[in-house]
Amino acid sequence: MATPLTADALLTALRGEGVTAVEYGDWRTHNRNAVGAWGPVNGVIVHHTVTSGTDASVAYCYTGDAALPGPLCHGVIAKDGSVHLVGNGRANHAGSGDPDVLAAVIAETPLPAPDETGADGNTRFYGFECVNLGDGSDPWPEAQLEGIARACAAICRAHGWTAASVIGHLEWTNQKIDPKGFSMASMRTRVAALLAAAPGGDATRYQPFPGDAFFRSAPTSTIVAAMGGRLVAEGCSAYAEGPGPRWSEADRASYALWQTKLGYSGADADGWPGASSWNALKVPYTA
Repeated sequence: MATPLTADALLTALRGEGVTAVEYGDWRTHNRNAVGAWGPVNGVIVHHTVTSGTDASVAYCYTGDAALPGPLCHGVIAKDGSVHLVGNGRANHAGSGDPDVLAAVIAETPLPAPDETGADGNTRFYGFECVNLGDGSDPWPEAQLEGIARACAAICRAHGWTAASVIGHLEWTNQKIDPKGFSMASMRTRVAALLAAAPGGDATRYQPFPGDAFFRSAPTSTIVAAMGGRLVAEGCSAYAEGPGPRWSEADRASYALWQTKLGYSGADADGWPGASSWNALKVPYTA
């Protein structure tokens, strides 16, 4: 439990953690404090926007709408990992959630499954909206995942919290599914690694090769989506849409392009991932 950071302290914390922080509008005084309490604060909630495009997403999260006035979070995290600050104070992002989850966040103990809605999350949590359609197919670039981890780590470090103080909206209430496309357990692992290093340090963790049998089983996994995102980033895309979390022939064709780019040919460039080409791809850790 802590007093909320001032605008200057929040900006300093974010930039000290290596975040590209962008100030939007009058974010320093833009809040919902007139309609409810802000603080004491206990943690950070991660969301997805169900929008696309940085400018439109930032503008919407700043303004909100008639049914849900802005700010709708404290910062919007773009695909490139930059954090656009849109509010400082109470924000309409968390809504009501489970008091038992709040107690676990305060104690930094394992989270129970949410099944109640008696606690005001807008009082207790910082919120970051991350630009993503939330359909399970819109990829999460490594730069964005890293930006999320660094933003959360910055707040945790400033308050002396551990990564256990970072949760997803779906862990706060059973009425939400966000963020969809990566696991919060993997995000907390990232945050913990950053907190164990010096502020702004490099704590990137890559996904170990999951084995040949994993891909031949046609899995549905965040690992596949993360792999697809890296293939696109490397210019090795055979995707008509996506990539998404379910292994497909488009993934195999894209991976074959990656193998060819590495100099493989013939049976060594058949699209089935191998340990050497996988390690060279540097797929971000997701699960």
